[in-house]
Amino acid sequence: MVVAAARAGDESAFTALVERHRAEVRVHCYRMLGSFDESEDLVQETFLRAWKSVRGFEGRSTFRAWLYRIATNACLDAVDGRARRVLPHHIAAPSDPSAALPPRTDIAWLQPFPDRLWEPAAPSDVQPDAVAVARETIELAFLAAIQHLPPRQRAVLILRDVLGWPAKQTAALLEGSVASVNSALQRARTTLKEHLPERRLDWAPSAEPTEQERAVLRRYMHAMERADLAAVADLLAEDVRTTMPPWPMWFRGRDAVVAALAASWDAGSPGYVGRFRMLPTRANRQPAVAAYVRGGDDPTYRAFAISVLRIEDGRVAEATAFHDLSLFPAFALPTTLPPAH
Repeated sequence: MVVAAARAGDESAFTALVERHRAEVRVHCYRMLGSFDESEDLVQETFLRAWKSVRGFEGRSTFRAWLYRIATNACLDAVDGRARRVLPHHIAAPSDPSAALPPRTDIAWLQPFPDRLWEPAAPSDVQPDAVAVARETIELAFLAAIQHLPPRQRAVLILRDVLGWPAKQTAALLEGSVASVNSALQRARTTLKEHLPERRLDWAPSAEPTEQERAVLRRYMHAMERADLAAVADLLAEDVRTTMPPWPMWFRGRDAVVAALAASWDAGSPGYVGRFRMLPTRANRQPAVAAYVRGGDDPTYRAFAISVLRIEDGRVAEATAFHDLSLFPAFALPTTLPPAH
């Protein structure tokens, strides 16, 4: 038996066991932390803690549930005393599109998650016949909202409402009572409603972008590459919101977004960014695009940002452009593109 071999100190058996759960443990840590980079570190920390204590695993729960307990506690330790991860609209009023670009900041920003590393969670251990977790999501709006929860409430909400764990199993994992878990869940749900977009209050499980969303993404990419302001404007919802971490600025409304783009595309403007090329990608189970830019005499397009879009009713309702070049390898994206022909 693999578990018995692992408990006896067989490292290869232990590795085989934990690797079965690497993907879903990574996603669990990402939900808890809001950081892709830190989720990678916490997976390693989880497996290290598990290896050190595997001899004491008595089989009272499944090995998977035991790993989730270790991962959750490692995440709770990691976020203890830290500021929550945010997006620019959480910390400031909308920006003036005519204002100069502010300095980048080292605030703990929310990060996107590459779809290529996402796998759905396994069903609850006490409901092994369940086909899928009813409300499992890694949508950015949800990730941003749960960052407002205290860490333990965050853990309860993820385990109960996202992964579908029963109250008794959640209480056992967190070493608390069913009553305390239910109380924490009610408080978490109340807070969540205050921070989720209205149309996301009853969120559904993450799914592949629809054909309509993919079509909007293609039109958006082409309009951005052509620097076609009218075409971009036609794709934006009237109340669209755009953010650009790590710059602590954001724009609300179609007119503000178009005005900011006009300045960044004007070669005579001090805020000129350059010309774009776009590659489609996948992040947080939402339509996403990798942006590359070239400016001046340099013909090479260089990595600029990974933008995650929320599309509603055939319009871009939100675009979050993560200007973090370290993310490109995680998305299996090149850092440069050759000149377009």
